[in-house]
Amino acid sequence: MIIDPIGDLLTRIRNAYMARITTVTLPYSKVKADIVKILKKNKYIADFSLEETDSVKKNLVVSLNNIRETKYVPTLKRISKPGQRIYIGSKDIKKSKNGQGIYIVSTPKGIITGYEARSLNVGWELLCEVF
Repeated sequence: MIIDPIGDLLTRIRNAYMARITTVTLPYSKVKADIVKILKKNKYIADFSLEETDSVKKNLVVSLNNIRETKYVPTLKRISKPGQRIYIGSKDIKKSKNGQGIYIVSTPKGIITGYEARSLNVGWELLCEVF
């Protein structure tokens, strides 16, 4: 039983980068798929796909960037946790690491980056930071 599925997603990707594994398989959920889509759009991962194992179960297969070519391991940091939720307004969303990274925010408009949340003038739960 996984208590924090978003933290589990970030930890699996972080551990795979450190172990130089090229693909990671994890259980599917819509929130995880949205976060992985943002990571792909910002080039923190190479690609992802949806794999159906049974008629009910689905898995996300995430392909990671080759560390030997990029020489860069992204830092994935969970901010809002199940025990302590962090909520933030649109005016309070700052740049992550002086514009080097991104914040991932859960808003009423969906899961989007901090830059998009600031431009749409919406804020809600600050999920994680990637740099």
